Amino acid sequence: MSVFITRKIPEAGLERLRAAGVAFEIGEMDGEKAIARDDVLDGVRRHDVLLSLLTERVDREVLTANPQLRGVSNMAVGLDNVDLAAAEELGIPVGNTPGVLTDATADLTWALLLAAARRVPEAHDYMAGGRYSIWGPELLCGVDVGPGASGCRKTLGIVGFGRIGVAVAQRARGFDMDVVACGSPRSRDAMTAASVEPLEFDELLERSDFVSLHCPLTPSTRHLIGVEQLLRMKRSAILINTARGPVVDERALVEALRGGEIRAAGLDVFEDEPLMAPGLVELPNVVILPHIGSATHETRDRMATMAADNAIEFLRG
Repeated sequence: MSVFITRKIPEAGLERLRAAGVAFEIGEMDGEKAIARDDVLDGVRRHDVLLSLLTERVDREVLTANPQLRGVSNMAVGLDNVDLAAAEELGIPVGNTPGVLTDATADLTWALLLAAARRVPEAHDYMAGGRYSIWGPELLCGVDVGPGASGCRKTLGIVGFGRIGVAVAQRARGFDMDVVACGSPRSRDAMTAASVEPLEFDELLERSDFVSLHCPLTPSTRHLIGVEQLLRMKRSAILINTARGPVVDERALVEALRGGEIRAAGLDVFEDEPLMAPGLVELPNVVILPHIGSATHETRDRMATMAADNAIEFLRG
């Protein structure tokens, strides 16, 4: 009985497997390299459980590579990289790591929102480039997140009101913001409990000063934000995406940022990771991060141990 881990996970997860007496093999030890597709298939054939990361496509070919495969433990909250329909048809259980990354991702959402609103990366580059010679009243002015000097409350629109959306809304209280949201029908109770106004998607885009995406990637949410939606947003609006890259039509976003259709964006995920849409990196009004929403030591350790626990349970049947 053994586990194939596609790419190296934090030591906490490996220790959990060792403590349970479970043998394992790691396909790729270099954390900055992808594992070859053939190596994934070979590993699945030789082991009983697959422990995958969101960077691997776990499709029907992978799931059928080993007729005795006991389960797939995906070290991520999202499951868009796994063919769930095929897994269900084949009777292969699939595990993920929900809940543990909620606070870390919500915190990073706010880091992106504040950095984009207050032009923090631009200010850093200005200093690092030796350009700062004297303080001036118009130097690198951004926008208020709270009511600020004008006293006007800002509206935060949250698209997808699951665990992370709720946590982002809770943090907005400290900035004295109005919060609106849209999501699945079952999330309405959570909106009521959080004193968040439910809106239809189009109205949310039109009213919000900041739009933060927290929906899963599904066929219905792919390119949820495209040309039409960007035109609906305020020209002063800021878009934040810590969900999944393909939720946004990245090329349309580049044109909207370039043309001033929206003020700015903060992105932790990209449509074709690790690549970015042409022109995105050159824009001064976008903050870009390498998918680090859950990247705290505590969170990644907990994700690894949860993924290891799922793998152990699959081995035990």
